[in-house]
Amino acid sequence: MKLKASLLDLENFKRILAINRGRGINRSDNPKVYEKNVYYKEYQELNSMQSMSAFMETQGIILQLASRFLTPETFEQNKLSSIPSKVLDAISYIQVNLHENLTVKLLAERANQHPDYFSRLFYQYTGERPLSYINDKRIERAQYLITTTNMPYSDIAKETGFENVPYFSKIFKKLTGMTPSGYKKKNQNINTV
Repeated sequence: MKLKASLLDLENFKRILAINRGRGINRSDNPKVYEKNVYYKEYQELNSMQSMSAFMETQGIILQLASRFLTPETFEQNKLSSIPSKVLDAISYIQVNLHENLTVKLLAERANQHPDYFSRLFYQYTGERPLSYINDKRIERAQYLITTTNMPYSDIAKETGFENVPYFSKIFKKLTGMTPSGYKKKNQNINTV
């Protein structure tokens, strides 16, 4: 599900970053690296050092943000059905392999399905065509890298599976409404607030 961020959402994100400084995933943006028990233990230790007021405020903000997805317009329980494992597997594969050349044909072959059928099934359960979903996830990862590293855009483009910087910039602007450099400038201002 997707919702356009409201001004309150943006303020909530600024606040959650302000009261949780240095608590991001700093080692890597690769789930194979950061999804390990040793790192979870470190994050749990950071949680135990957090003041009760900061913890409660953080939890409140998270609940407030999550509640935006539970309105009758965006979340209808009677429409829920289980997502086929082949779609879930494709979603997981996409997330871990964003830097690879991902195609509908490749994903369909992994699911042992015809590309057209796979694309329709993927759309039915995600609301997006596979290539749109891939680009969304690539740009989300690029946004993370832009705001948390000093990597050059050429490296970010390569790391997120784009052939070249101009194509990366074109898709980035199409999905975010701003250039990568404009996004970096905007988020440097947010992080210093």
